[in-house]
Amino acid sequence: MSREEERRTTARSSSASRSASANRGQGNRGQASRSQASRGQSAGSRSQTTGNRGQASTGRTAQQGRPVRSSDGMNGSRPNPSGKKRMTKKQRRKRKRRILIAEIVVVVVLLIVLFFWLKLAKINQTGKLDEDKLSINDLDDATKDLLDGYTNIALFGLDNRSNGNYGGGNSDSIMIASINNDTKEVKLVSVYRDTYLNVYDDSFKKCNAAYAKGGVESAVAMLNQNLDLNIKDYVAVDFNAMVEVIDLLGGVDIEVTEEEAGYMKVYIDEMQGVTGKSSSYVQGGGVCTLDGIQATAYCRVRYTKGDDFKRAERQRIVLNAMFDKAKHAKLTTLNKIVDAVFDDIDTSLTSKEILGLAAFVTQYDLSSTSGFPFSQCTMTLGKKGSIVVPTTLETNVSLLHSYLFGENNYVPSSTIEELSKKIINDTGKTESDGNTFSADYSPDAEEDTQSSETSK
Repeated sequence: MSREEERRTTARSSSASRSASANRGQGNRGQASRSQASRGQSAGSRSQTTGNRGQASTGRTAQQGRPVRSSDGMNGSRPNPSGKKRMTKKQRRKRKRRILIAEIVVVVVLLIVLFFWLKLAKINQTGKLDEDKLSINDLDDATKDLLDGYTNIALFGLDNRSNGNYGGGNSDSIMIASINNDTKEVKLVSVYRDTYLNVYDDSFKKCNAAYAKGGVESAVAMLNQNLDLNIKDYVAVDFNAMVEVIDLLGGVDIEVTEEEAGYMKVYIDEMQGVTGKSSSYVQGGGVCTLDGIQATAYCRVRYTKGDDFKRAERQRIVLNAMFDKAKHAKLTTLNKIVDAVFDDIDTSLTSKEILGLAAFVTQYDLSSTSGFPFSQCTMTLGKKGSIVVPTTLETNVSLLHSYLFGENNYVPSSTIEELSKKIINDTGKTESDGNTFSADYSPDAEEDTQSSETSK
């Protein structure tokens, strides 16, 4: 081989070697590039994972704090497994307001109940009377059912000259308040304190002696036994209570005669000494606004025409005027009356019963008042003094049930029959001796008045 050929062969070998070496370099660079790409993908993957974790963390934060609104309008991103639509912010706010209002109402009601409960605590509540000692007669079923539709309460005004002492003393006034539970109609009956009745243990004398003999239990028993009633509760007040109520109401308007104004002076002087309050004499007759002392003195006058009958009527006139004023009094005035008078009241009514009665105070209608006995006469009976004789007790009890309960032609119990016979035997007075005081209630007098007014 010539030198020229050898040189060309060597050059071709060198070129081929450089080409192969270049190819290997490019392959290595490609492989390195692919490796870098792979590492980039790995890093990207890790970044995406980190991002996902961050997004998940953000999601949890959103759930713990303010909800994240999704594109479909639902709160949060998690599905609602119950399938119920979630409340909006407005709905949740409205619900919270309702709950708050309900809580406020409950608190107000509790405060009102507490207020009245504290007021009622001022009253001297003696507890229920022993029914076995209340002398309720053996009444027929029809009468029992009828009486169950009424709330009958005995009212006692005490003449013991010692304010706040309810344990004894004569009852200066005796009344029966009868409330129709359905219509809320109220009727008042004064039992004349000199009425000759069985006071206790077949001892017949003036009925006001029952309270002095055995206290309120004996007085309630006297009313039940002599009148065929089922009274189980009472309210007793003294002079001071009446004076304070009338003063706080701003007085009561009463028509006073010249004669009554004159007799009132001695009682005004006495009442000022008993109560420690000051007043003045009533100057002349006419319609006067009487303060507490004057009105109480008016109630106690008994020496004018009509004697104790007219006296009992005066008491009911004043009570009626007080009732009308109280119905239209401001709440602040009623509150003052409660504060001033409740500790002057003694009663067997429970707090629950008092609240139950008070709930209908604006619905009560004092429709009429009357005196018992309707038919009577007066006489002096030995050492028992001047008495009012029911003529007869049996007739008067029948009239009483007709007046209070609309029970016409009521047939009194056998107990009333026996008591009536005893009174006739002691006094010699029968139905033919009876008369009705013209200024007080009488079924016959009422019919005559209506006929007279119709003919005018």
